[in-house]
Amino acid sequence: MEAGRPVSLLKKGVDDLKETWPGEPDRFLEHHLDPFLLWCVKRGASDITFQTNRAIYGEIYGTLYPATYRSLDGADMAAFISRLYGAEALAILAGGSDIDLSYEVMTDRFTRTRFRVNMTAILADGRDGVQITMRALPSAPPTMKQLKVESAILKHWRPRNGLVLVTGPTGSGKSTLLAAGNRMLIESPHGCGKMLTYEAPIEFTYDSISSNRSLVAQSEVPRHVPTFAAGVRNALRRKPEIILIGEARDRETISAAIEAGQTGHLVFATVHTTGVAATIRRMVSTFEPNERTERAFALMETVRLIVTQTLVPKIGGGRQALREYMPFTEEIREHMLNTPFDRWASELIQLVSKQGRTMEQSAKEAFDAGLIEKRHYLVYAQGTKAAQERKEQEERDEAAGHI
Repeated sequence: MEAGRPVSLLKKGVDDLKETWPGEPDRFLEHHLDPFLLWCVKRGASDITFQTNRAIYGEIYGTLYPATYRSLDGADMAAFISRLYGAEALAILAGGSDIDLSYEVMTDRFTRTRFRVNMTAILADGRDGVQITMRALPSAPPTMKQLKVESAILKHWRPRNGLVLVTGPTGSGKSTLLAAGNRMLIESPHGCGKMLTYEAPIEFTYDSISSNRSLVAQSEVPRHVPTFAAGVRNALRRKPEIILIGEARDRETISAAIEAGQTGHLVFATVHTTGVAATIRRMVSTFEPNERTERAFALMETVRLIVTQTLVPKIGGGRQALREYMPFTEEIREHMLNTPFDRWASELIQLVSKQGRTMEQSAKEAFDAGLIEKRHYLVYAQGTKAAQERKEQEERDEAAGHI
């Protein structure tokens, strides 16, 4: 005991940020969630993870730190789940579906802290359990200047029509970059016109960003529309200038996005891929083999810019954004359309290094500036080398086939 305090609530840890929540109760109830979340955000946690039979963890600058001393049991998890979603959540999770939603904590009449939430059923110590991941969201999107986005990306961010794709793995800051780009468009001198967004869930809101020439309407999937593809169809009936698709991950959504771009709209979307060439390959692969060539050419006619982003640990703390990108100018699209489809991947790898910037080039610049460690730079340097070797092997195989 420590001054009458139960042993189970003692602060323990081996890291610098070893403090657990001073208000940790013997049993978590629904009303404990909001003050605990605010404490985590004050500590600087970007992500908070609740998991059956484990302590709660907060991720601070890419490192996990325990935020409670006691492990959570089923009753604790049930209280959190009920607070976040409702009693029916357990049945949904037991049925094999995960749950995405947004959650907000009101600190006063005018201030709120928002979170993106995912709930997924897991196996914990041989029994069914749940993991809840909550990401803290800023009250307003950052600016492109705050994210230090390259001028080449800014220059090509708003084409007249077509597709702008922001890609990267989970947790790479795609949504943040896209939201910053939206803010730039909204705040531009002539505004962005009518912008319609379809997200799952809505992460950033634009209520605090004022513009007399911009009108933003945000819809959540499946709360307001059933799917992303249905969202695109809905948008085409509302005469927007800009359509934002939270994630283009299936054949129907990708096809709808291409068609919207072909009909004169500017479409922004995120894709879970790593690299410009991989993005084109991944999107085309969602179609049936007998239609891939046709849809690939439709995609190439429509795409205007691809930006791939990843985050790596930064020397001194925090994370550094690395970006691979290439604008698809009219000349580049014409070149690709005159190139056999089976050579697109290797051709794009070459074009990115000449007409845009590769992830290796971005990593080298960050390493030379003393922002990241050499080992992180080498990961991307080796990846580029492997891609080049594959291209050279393909060229040798092709030449051998003509002999």
